[in-house]
Amino acid sequence: MSSRTRRATAVVATTVLVAALAACSSTGGRKAVEDAERARNAGKATTPKMTIALVTHSGPGDTFWDIVRKGAQDAAAKDNVDLQYTADPDGAKQANLVQQAIDKKVDGIALTLAKPDAMQGVVKKAVAAKIPVVALNGGLDRWKAMGVTSYFGQDEKIAGQQAGDRMLKEGAKHPICVIHEQGNVGLEDRCAGVKQRIPATQLLYVDGKSPASMQTAITSKLQQDKAIDYVLTLGGPIATVAVQSKASAASTAKIVTFDTSQDLINAIKAGTVQWAVDQQPYLQGYLAVDQLWLLKTNGNIVGGGQPVLTGPAFIDKSNVAAVEKFAASGRR
Repeated sequence: MSSRTRRATAVVATTVLVAALAACSSTGGRKAVEDAERARNAGKATTPKMTIALVTHSGPGDTFWDIVRKGAQDAAAKDNVDLQYTADPDGAKQANLVQQAIDKKVDGIALTLAKPDAMQGVVKKAVAAKIPVVALNGGLDRWKAMGVTSYFGQDEKIAGQQAGDRMLKEGAKHPICVIHEQGNVGLEDRCAGVKQRIPATQLLYVDGKSPASMQTAITSKLQQDKAIDYVLTLGGPIATVAVQSKASAASTAKIVTFDTSQDLINAIKAGTVQWAVDQQPYLQGYLAVDQLWLLKTNGNIVGGGQPVLTGPAFIDKSNVAAVEKFAASGRR
């Protein structure tokens, strides 16, 4: 073979090799990109983006509602939803926030009905405007009459009864039930459920916006009535205040509560709080958003016209370790 022929053969071989490598690189590169895209979209909706308004009666900075919001945000991320979250404890102002969502022509509204009388008018307006509405956390007795599609939460009366049953079993005779927001039907129902089981239960109304005022009120009550053997609070942060009140009053009353947070988990571990009634707030936020997405994209309605109950369950020293690992992420 001549030197010219050898050079020509080498050029052809090199060209074929380069082409082959380029083809492999192109295929491999494209496959890598496709694999990465699939990984990014795994478990995420590819449906068109929709807008959902979440309007609650309490909001950012409250440990319970931060967990609700986390659930709603996770569902929104999965479902390709633009989540617009607003909150106001005043019933009329919360209703105004819902009206603003109606004016924006959102695709769905998730809301609480802690003060149903203030909310029913605007909820019916949303339904009349063909905007699907789901309720969470509050309004178990009223949501159907307003035309709301689904409800996610616990039956507060049943939860109160179960809390009362547990206290009774543990020997409670003179508990107090601390209500930190007047007019909130869910909180009232909890205490009513307890009172059905333990008629001697006293109600103590406090200002939930002022920890100092709450501590003073609970301390004063414990000092005045040494027979009080249980203090039942209706929120994790309120339980923390009650622990301080117990110490200030030199009381032997046991502290129990509704709802959890990372601080509350620590208190149960330390034994300063005996147990908590858990209604899984993360699940309430998640399911509310997911229901609205399912309704729009596939016509699904969860619950079959019945409330979807997320609680109650008890967290105490026997199972707090299992819950703690999830609480660290802000989702329990």
